[in-house]
Amino acid sequence: MPRAKSDKDRKIFVLDTSVILYAHNSIMNFAEHDVVIPITVLEELDQFKKGNDTKNFEAREFIRLLDKLSQDQMIHEWTPLNGKTKGNFRVLMNPENKMNANEIFGEEKNDHKILNCALHLKQNEKGRKVILVSKDINLRLKAKSLDLFAEDYETGKIKNINELENTGKYFLDNIDPTHINTLYERGSIDAKTILGNKKRLSNAYYIIKSDKNSVLAYYNSDQDVLERVDKKLAYNIKPKNAEQTFALHAITNPNIRLVSIQGVAGTGKTLLALAGALEQRREYKQIFLARPIVPLSNKDIGYLPGDIKSKLNPYMEPLWDNLKFIQNQYKETDKEFQKITELVNQEKLVIQPLA
Repeated sequence: MPRAKSDKDRKIFVLDTSVILYAHNSIMNFAEHDVVIPITVLEELDQFKKGNDTKNFEAREFIRLLDKLSQDQMIHEWTPLNGKTKGNFRVLMNPENKMNANEIFGEEKNDHKILNCALHLKQNEKGRKVILVSKDINLRLKAKSLDLFAEDYETGKIKNINELENTGKYFLDNIDPTHINTLYERGSIDAKTILGNKKRLSNAYYIIKSDKNSVLAYYNSDQDVLERVDKKLAYNIKPKNAEQTFALHAITNPNIRLVSIQGVAGTGKTLLALAGALEQRREYKQIFLARPIVPLSNKDIGYLPGDIKSKLNPYMEPLWDNLKFIQNQYKETDKEFQKITELVNQEKLVIQPLA
C-alpha cells in the first residue's frame, strides 16, 4: 500500500486492550496510518503479564515490542514504527476533555478512559479521522454513541474465502453441469477442464456448483485431476457437512502426511481426527491423542488433589468422551467395540497430556 501523501490522509487508530491480547503485533498492521495506545491499556496489560495462557504471552510480547520500538525516545510523543511504509505510534496519558465518558455513562471505568483518549484525539487532531479499534462489541457501541468511529480488529479473519489461498477450501460457481456429471460418473476429471488457468494448490478442496447440481472435489496434484469426494464413514462416524467431509478425506488420505484443522469448539475436530485414526489403525503401530494442559487461574496441576492420574483426568475427559462416543456407535458384542477396548488396554491407543 503506498504511503499517504499528507498527515491528514493518515488515520489515527486507537487500540483497546482486547486487540493487544488478541495479537501483540497488531500495532504493526495499520499500513501507513498512526496508532495510539492509551496509558490505561498498558496498565491493564500489566495485570496479564504473569501466566501461561496465550493472552499472557501476547501481553509480554507487546511490552517487549513497545520497548524495542521506543528505544531512547519518549513514547508520549509520536515515535516512528519500523519500516518506511509504516506510520507512527504514541502512548496517550489520561486527557481532560470537555466531553467525559465517565460522566456520560455514570461510572469510572477503564473502558471509559480509553473512550476519553479517542475523544481527545478527535478534538485535537483536526482534519484527521480517529478510529477506535476493539474486540469488545459493547465498547464499540459506546464509542459510536459518542459519535466516534469504531471497528473490530479484523486482521487474520476470513472475509471472503474465494480471495484467500491455503485455506484448503474453495468455491467454484457457474460450472458447466456436464463437467459435474463427469465427476459423478467417472470419479475424476482433468483439472484444466474446470479450473482452466487458475492457480492450483496441492491438496485443495473444492465445492463446485452449477445452476443444476453440485459436487465436492479434491485436487490431486500428482495426476493433475479433480477427484470426487464422497461422505464416507470412519469407524461409523459420518461427516455432516462439506467441511467435515473434506477434513475426514484429508485425514484418511495416505498421501497427505500432515493435516491441520482449524475451527471453533464443537465443530468435530477431535472426533473426526480420532475416527480417522481408528479407521487407519492397521497402518500404524500406535495412535497418540494428546491435549495441552492449561492451568486454571494460572495454578499448576499440583494444586489439584490426588495422584497424577486423578490430577490429569479432568483435562483428559473431553478426549475420553470422544472415544466413548465412537465406541458407543456399536454394541458391546461388536468386534469394533471390543477392538477399541483392546487398543486402549494394549496401549496402542494412548491418550495423554502435553505438558
